[in-house]
Amino acid sequence: MDTIASLFSFITWPVSWVIVQFHTLYGAIFGDNTGWAWGLSIVSLVVLIRICLIPLFVKQIKSTRNMQVLQPKMKAIQERYKSDKQRQSEEMMKLYKETGTNPLSSCLPILAQSPFFFALYHVLSAIASNKKIGVIDQSLLDSARQAHIFGAPLAAKFMDSEATVRALGASLTDVRVVTAVMIVMMSASQFFTQRQLMTKNVDLTVKTPYMQQQKMLMYIFPVIFAVMGVNFPVGVLVYWLTTNVWTMGQQMYVINQNPTPGSKAQDQYLGRLLKSVTVHGEVRGRTRRNMIKRIVSKGPDRNDIERKFITGLAKLGFAAQEDGTVIKSETALAESEGGAAQRRQQPKRQTKAQRQTGAAQQAGAKDADSTESGSEASLQKRDTSQDEKPKPAGKPASGSSRQAKSGQRKGPQRPKHPSKK
Repeated sequence: MDTIASLFSFITWPVSWVIVQFHTLYGAIFGDNTGWAWGLSIVSLVVLIRICLIPLFVKQIKSTRNMQVLQPKMKAIQERYKSDKQRQSEEMMKLYKETGTNPLSSCLPILAQSPFFFALYHVLSAIASNKKIGVIDQSLLDSARQAHIFGAPLAAKFMDSEATVRALGASLTDVRVVTAVMIVMMSASQFFTQRQLMTKNVDLTVKTPYMQQQKMLMYIFPVIFAVMGVNFPVGVLVYWLTTNVWTMGQQMYVINQNPTPGSKAQDQYLGRLLKSVTVHGEVRGRTRRNMIKRIVSKGPDRNDIERKFITGLAKLGFAAQEDGTVIKSETALAESEGGAAQRRQQPKRQTKAQRQTGAAQQAGAKDADSTESGSEASLQKRDTSQDEKPKPAGKPASGSSRQAKSGQRKGPQRPKHPSKK
């Protein structure tokens, strides 16, 4: 770690200068040698760095939005080349190149912070070794070595020996308890930040390499921080815990104000927006109007959540406009009621077993009908044939019919063949 930190020694002077300036401010309030003065100086350094990184964060948001817009195309590529993973990756890379999208842009803020992180580590290691560094002279060095945060010196580490900790004026138990708690908080905040992104602000209907990357980071980063944290000084743990909390709050703001289309966060956001329109009868806020404007511009390409929102507005008698506002519309209300009535008239969908049972019953009823109709037809035919039999001319010879020999045909007889006379 010391070797890596030395690579960023060129930035140790500005980092140490910023810390000293904040220490002068907080030292006048809490005292020069207190942990509050030095600890808040490190926290203020984090805030300053993160403010300077806002342009990178904006770029990260834009790249994330581009990834979201490309998700339908990514899904089409996955369906088309689902049996050829290599061709699928090639087409994905080609799509990224054509649209100027970088799926690794979410790592930019972390990479940009790395020089400051290792520079701070280098400064605190020098303080622990009682060496002057940057603008920190001997008086500031003695003050920093006396500063403790909950009984743990700024330069102490979890893996330090008891003699090293005693030289800094603290006990090994205090140092290990404080550092262990901070490592757990640092790893937990990192995991919660990534988990919030994966569970609330991702469209789970589309599986993309971006999602796999975020899922990997959700489990890998907390483990990395937990393993490396035992070698971080307390001051570095303060720095990294502060930047994790900043990232978590920043992400919560983005998710609540500009959620990913098709995500759980969008469903919750549009639910709150629909409730606001119900109460006030209008759309309040430019961010909300921009959201409605994007939904209206999509037209038939809206996802299920956005269609549900438009339907909810119609049920309230409102129609969304292209400028992001809503107006009263009796037509939209009538269309929503007509669509609801049509949906109510549709028969309930049957299960497969019910469909098979119904088909069997219909087939049995059809066979019974055909058998019955066949029987009626045969009976009718028989009655018709009996009715159409020719009656003998003159009086019926009842006696002759009774005297006919057995086996002799009744009615007019054919003349016998001459050979049989």
